[in-house]
Amino acid sequence: MFVRTEILPQAPQHRMTVRVHTPIGSAVVLWHGDPQEADGRHLVEWTVDADIDWGRNIRPVAATGPELRQEGDRVIMRGRLHLTEDGAAHLEMGHWSVLFDLASPVPSGMDGSWAEIGVGSRSVALYPYRT
Repeated sequence: MFVRTEILPQAPQHRMTVRVHTPIGSAVVLWHGDPQEADGRHLVEWTVDADIDWGRNIRPVAATGPELRQEGDRVIMRGRLHLTEDGAAHLEMGHWSVLFDLASPVPSGMDGSWAEIGVGSRSVALYPYRT
């Protein structure tokens, strides 16, 4: 997915953070590319270093339509939740998906339903994809 990123002021000895702008919203996330290239337009891969824990950081929502937003120090991602045969899940957010491991079972009736996942900003990272 192509996104636009902008460098944010950095605290010493912290990983580089950027504000990522997508067609469905924006949030502050970690940047795992060349710091000199952090400002700009990039094809990226999303990773989330947090497991889905039903009722704690994921919930069903009535709203339809993908969304990405920032709430304090948390990134909120809304999309269609899909469960995989190997015990993981992915959240379909428009034209891209984000893969998650499961910390607790997700009700089987949620497969294909709209859900929101909220994780700490420092758990979400962008990796620029080089073709």
